[in-house]
Amino acid sequence: MQMQASAERRKRAQILDSEGTRQAEVNIAEGKKQSTVLASEAHMTEQINNALGEAEAIVARATASAEGIERVAKALQSTGGADAVSMTIAEKYVSAFEKLAKEGTTILLPTTANDPSSMIAQALSIFKGINKAPKTPPKSLE
Repeated sequence: MQMQASAERRKRAQILDSEGTRQAEVNIAEGKKQSTVLASEAHMTEQINNALGEAEAIVARATASAEGIERVAKALQSTGGADAVSMTIAEKYVSAFEKLAKEGTTILLPTTANDPSSMIAQALSIFKGINKAPKTPPKSLE
């Protein structure tokens, strides 16, 4: 009788041990699962935040560019605006050739490179040709 009671106690102890081991393994698996899910959600949230930030930056750059274009358009329409643009284009034209001469190993020069006034005249004629194009503003500037 005593052996039977002892065997019963050992049986219950083994059952409790196995249930404890099983529960521990379930807890570890649940923890790993939750960790993976949380890491995935954090990565997803990070990607969403990055995309939203990039979208806002694109909109901000586009808005700034549009405002700059509108200001240039208004300045061109004001008194002396076309002359200022002509001067700026002439300066950039000459500067571009100067930069090519300093940086590149191959130099492309106009036939009138020794005469800066003719280079400026050529740049201004290009600008005047562009300026004579139809003046229908884009819909966003109307």
